Amino acid sequence: MTTHIGLIGGGNISETHARAACAISGVEIVAIFGTNAEKASRLCREYGGKPYGDFDEFLAHRPMELVAIGSPSGLHAEQGIAAARHGLHVLTEKPIDITVERADALIAETRKAGVQLGVFFQDRCKPDILSVKNAVDAGELGKPILADARVKWYRPPDYYANSRWRGTWALDGGGALINQAVHTLDLMLWIFGEVEAVQATCKTALHAIEAEDTLIAMMKFANGALGVLQAATSVFPGYPRRLELTGSEGTLIIEHDRLLTADLKNPAPDLLKSSEADRNLSSSSPIVSDARGHQAVLEDFLRAIRTNTKPRCDGQEGRRSLALVQAIYEACRSGKRVSVEL
Repeated sequence: MTTHIGLIGGGNISETHARAACAISGVEIVAIFGTNAEKASRLCREYGGKPYGDFDEFLAHRPMELVAIGSPSGLHAEQGIAAARHGLHVLTEKPIDITVERADALIAETRKAGVQLGVFFQDRCKPDILSVKNAVDAGELGKPILADARVKWYRPPDYYANSRWRGTWALDGGGALINQAVHTLDLMLWIFGEVEAVQATCKTALHAIEAEDTLIAMMKFANGALGVLQAATSVFPGYPRRLELTGSEGTLIIEHDRLLTADLKNPAPDLLKSSEADRNLSSSSPIVSDARGHQAVLEDFLRAIRTNTKPRCDGQEGRRSLALVQAIYEACRSGKRVSVEL
């Protein structure tokens, strides 16, 4: 049985979605909507499907059972709601949108329509990160004490200058935090649990953009652990993302999606088996050359549709990191400690 998918967006991430879809047996790209006709047509020539410049006509294309949204972040909910009203399942890029209110509207509309909603947080599918999640859930780390996350990346000026939406509040929802570091925030929440309060400061240190390119946040988790996050696109030449998790029984360190260190008092025998990291140079480039993570998310989403079960990262899960992002930005603006909506 063939699943027919439509892509929303004509940029780099939509090409990643196209490569992920084409790598899955029984999936066919049938339509691509993009505001840039040349880009949409090129994607169709390379990966299949009919190009559309009219969104309503795109949504009416049949056969089509689901859409993958790769448009600017501030359009995700609006486009997802429209798709749900056409009876289409919705798989959107991160973040789910740029405000919790819009995310809630999208979640409500997909529930009303009886369609699935998922978010591309592909790090949740990576083997070493899954091993760390399972180890923490099993109590091998002990009582959570400290989470230390560093997303010290670099983006050249052209990354922002050649885009109408990146680094804007209206369409990107912010800068390095909501666009680049949101993956890491998602992992912190997924593995260590909810954050109840934050303090933060940020600045635009290097780029000519509205939003921040450098940010530091301090967090208090609901379980009593403390956390710190450094998020930047201003750190030349860019360094691998690093997440250090410490509990009463030791420390686990993830670097570039690989389990780098497992210093535990009583480690499980299979925890030190490290897999190959993805080959994306995320620290210094926005280009996604390795689409295996996105493929895993799409495969999981297709299973959810087929079995009528929740995808690994559904709308409610995708909302968690956005709520934390909003609280961090509020802490930056106010200079005060901000409670996170749980």
